[in-house]
Amino acid sequence: MRGPILLASAILLILALAGSSSAAQLQKATFAGGCFWCMEHPFDELPGVVSVTSGYTGGQVKNPTYEEVSAGGTGHAESVQVLYDPAKISYDKLLSHYWHNIDPTVKDRQFCDVGHQYRSAIFYHNEEQKRLALQSKQALEKSRQLKAPIQTEIVAATEFYPAEEYHQHYYKKNPLRYSYYRLSCGRDHRLKELWGDQAGK
Repeated sequence: MRGPILLASAILLILALAGSSSAAQLQKATFAGGCFWCMEHPFDELPGVVSVTSGYTGGQVKNPTYEEVSAGGTGHAESVQVLYDPAKISYDKLLSHYWHNIDPTVKDRQFCDVGHQYRSAIFYHNEEQKRLALQSKQALEKSRQLKAPIQTEIVAATEFYPAEEYHQHYYKKNPLRYSYYRLSCGRDHRLKELWGDQAGK
């Protein structure tokens, strides 16, 4: 009887270690691209992305509220933090997806949302992310696909504060309001102008 019990215990231990090892390998990527409702949706659909959280980063005030950030006085940007498995999706792929979901040619705004809190930015978490982000920006500039200079910031990640619960996965909770906002803000129309068939991909 002792043999099967020991074997079962060993299997459970291996599974537990495998699970913790897998969790330890997950990495974070943080992006700002205007309204976080509209940035959550595209990343949520990517294989290899474990979770996407709307929030605020890049500012000076601790634990900011939506009202404070949207008023423009905290220095934060509406952002999304992406938890992903690098064995299933690369940071390069996330960067490509990011560019094709924003307008990099404008400063302190995205589509109908205007202000520093709606700036586009890549917040890198380590030197490798910084290198890849700068490399992707340079490649985009050399491609001459965009008709204006890139205004997107590439800066070190700072404290990320998750937004209030009602903002999380807003596109799922309020699909009609989300669709109306996205349409009225002109987001998809502008993305199509900038990226053509690559828009949103």
